[in-house]
Amino acid sequence: MTPIPAPRITDAKAFGRVAVLMGGTSAEREVSLDSGRNVLEALRARGIDAQPVDGIPALLDALLAKQFDRVFNILHGNKGGGEDGTLQGLLEALEVPYTGSGVLGSALAMDKIRTKQVWLSLGLPTPRYVRLAKGANVHDAARELGLPVIVKPSSEGSSVGVSRVFNDADLDAAVELAARYPGELLMEQLVVGGEYTVAVLGDAALPSIRIVPAGEYYDYHAKYLAEDTQYLCPGLEDAAAEREMQAQALAAFRAAGCTGWGRVDVMRDPAGNNYLLEVNTAPGMTSHSLVPKAARQVGIGFEDLCWRVLETSLEAARG
Repeated sequence: MTPIPAPRITDAKAFGRVAVLMGGTSAEREVSLDSGRNVLEALRARGIDAQPVDGIPALLDALLAKQFDRVFNILHGNKGGGEDGTLQGLLEALEVPYTGSGVLGSALAMDKIRTKQVWLSLGLPTPRYVRLAKGANVHDAARELGLPVIVKPSSEGSSVGVSRVFNDADLDAAVELAARYPGELLMEQLVVGGEYTVAVLGDAALPSIRIVPAGEYYDYHAKYLAEDTQYLCPGLEDAAAEREMQAQALAAFRAAGCTGWGRVDVMRDPAGNNYLLEVNTAPGMTSHSLVPKAARQVGIGFEDLCWRVLETSLEAARG
């Protein structure tokens, strides 16, 4: 894979005044606040003039008052989060540099259904799925895919509103849970196998991580609260298989118009087939988060990682 270059900026003053945008009003507010506190501490430890800002309205006020030169976006989620393209459009209009993907990549990656449509058009592997419109017969959809299936909101992250359904009797409850969140619903073939994630930093894929929860699934509790989830990095012992997964993840990231940094989630079945699930354009930076774990595997500590992510705000062209 493409080697990871050294940081380009050596003087913290080159970044100017940095707003660390966190919190917001999405379903992932608490995770974002945790991520933001960690990022803020790391940037300040490297001498960067960084200040916390909670949510998009507060950021807009500060930017109109010319208080910041750039934004480190660590808002998570949709509708009040910073991953759906709305924030990116605002910052583009104000000509304020920011970290991560641009308008197109952010908006597309937040919509799991349309991301899958792009991947399938390019021959990239992803589980079979059905879009559930309001009033759709979920039982017919499940018969079309074949149980077991996963039911989830199309535009949420962090395992929010996700259910694994193994029998027809549980379908209605799964749909009811997912429908609590905005946007369309997605029913997806459940791939039985290993859970992996591949972080992307700049133009390079970091080593994969295999996630082994103590329970049956890597749910919200296992992601953010449990202390017994195992993270194996690199996730694949076979070097060729590891390179293949990294290449697929990088191709999926680019196909979705994403840039800067992010994370691609992948399932791998017992036959060694990979299935792309989704792209996260503003991954968590908590003590349990996966991008810092992958970065450490290649010698990039947390402070250095935050510095490198901030460098993505210097890119002129965005997808």
